[in-house]
Amino acid sequence: MYAKFFKRFLDFILSLCAVIVLSPILLVLIVLGTIFMRGNPFFFQERPGKDEKIFKLIKFRTMDNRKDREGNLLPDEIRLNKYGRFLRSTSLDELPELINILKGDMSIIGPRPLLVRYLDRYNEEQHHRHDVRPGLTGYAQAHGRNGVSWEDKFAMDVWYTKHITFLGDVRIIWDTVMTVLKRDGISSETSATMEEFMGTPVGVASTWRAPY
Repeated sequence: MYAKFFKRFLDFILSLCAVIVLSPILLVLIVLGTIFMRGNPFFFQERPGKDEKIFKLIKFRTMDNRKDREGNLLPDEIRLNKYGRFLRSTSLDELPELINILKGDMSIIGPRPLLVRYLDRYNEEQHHRHDVRPGLTGYAQAHGRNGVSWEDKFAMDVWYTKHITFLGDVRIIWDTVMTVLKRDGISSETSATMEEFMGTPVGVASTWRAPY
């Protein structure tokens, strides 16, 4: 009942209130982003949403556009400057996604929208993470963020799509706040952001176990 009828209504009301209340912070971040990113403070990218329909995600940029002598973008760990690291560690870079929630592209809680090119790399079970709207935060973000394997992250995502409840979403919001305050899982063990998902090799499975 909640997932089918009330979740979208709450998403719209809460995201609208958040945009109004946080508008001074958004304006400050727009100005700072313009300065530290040397131009447009926003990052737009196509992402797959519910039923794998493509939409345009909006975030604050966390990496500048510095390039090498051949005109190629420098590695992520170089372009991710101090201001960008601050935005990521506090999750402030995600705030513009409130607009995506208002439009109906996203939900407050759901699997994070990843890259379009990953669609062909998911196995049959992993595709089910797109059975619901993607979220500003989700179960995986509240339980490991970028510090867990892709397989574990997708297992959490799929589990969430089958166990959506109001109290569960409230708990995820609380756990997300705690994760952000502790700044856990901002990066993976081997990358400044998260390694690209290349597909799950045959025989490799998630080690994560559902809470119930």
